[in-house]
Amino acid sequence: MKEADVLRCASLAPTALDALLAAFGLRVQRLPPDVEIPGSYWGAPEAGLVGTTLMIRPDTPVHSALHEACHFICMDGARRAGLHTDAGGTDTEENAVCYLQCLLAAQLAGYSRPRIFEDMDAWGYNFLLGSAAAWFVGDADDARSWLLVHGVIDSNDAVQIQVQAYH
Repeated sequence: MKEADVLRCASLAPTALDALLAAFGLRVQRLPPDVEIPGSYWGAPEAGLVGTTLMIRPDTPVHSALHEACHFICMDGARRAGLHTDAGGTDTEENAVCYLQCLLAAQLAGYSRPRIFEDMDAWGYNFLLGSAAAWFVGDADDARSWLLVHGVIDSNDAVQIQVQAYH
């Protein structure tokens, strides 16, 4: 894991993530510092997913919390039913998750789209065009199309609040 200067969940207002994610049927559970994070695919401090619960610590990067939340938003009910740690999905869905986390960053109080681009670059996300911002604008057509087809966003990139994104 690469340590980077990224915004951590402790920097957000205490209910910011809850307010954003509750509409999607996702609950946020805050864990104390220095404990393992259940459901974390990469290990602490990365966010974890278990069922309908997003697990975070104060040092969890905000981009990680959004990324895992977006996996939940993008999966169907069958995958959600067995969700623990590995969200699965295709490469295109993974790109869609990255695109969606950038959209939601703009809606999260105390965060922004420019900040998530900065954090993704600092953390080590790799994009062919060299940066998260360049990818989002110039190379994310497959991700955006996936989200449109599955009804997660509309043609204006507005996120559609649905407890289950697709069936």
